[in-house]
Amino acid sequence: MTKLYRPFLGELELATMEEIWKRGPLDVKGVHQTIGLQRNIAPNTVQSALERLYRKRLLEREKVSHAYVYSSAISRPELMERLIGEVIDTFSSGQSEAVLTTFVDLAAQIDEESLARLENLITERRKQIEGAGS
Repeated sequence: MTKLYRPFLGELELATMEEIWKRGPLDVKGVHQTIGLQRNIAPNTVQSALERLYRKRLLEREKVSHAYVYSSAISRPELMERLIGEVIDTFSSGQSEAVLTTFVDLAAQIDEESLARLENLITERRKQIEGAGS
């Protein structure tokens, strides 16, 4: 797995990623039409956000005519996994018990259904592991 370059996302960067995940590849004008106009920001500001996301390796780009068209280099679930993994690596100090307890506590805080989904996910993962070992 390739390590991401400091993929901390600002509000505009996150909105830009959401737009590209939702609509697919876009150029600056395409992103500006929705995000830029809603926020009353200039196309140059949108371009800067796209460039930052490209440098963070979250977007890919291809030159089409005179403009770059940006597409996602990573899916939302992949990004979540990597970001959560980095947070865990940074703060857990190798203490897996604290990490597991935190996930269970967070699921319980959401609602009982989330805790049940977590149990089901664990059961399904165990079945996958057992099936792969056969």
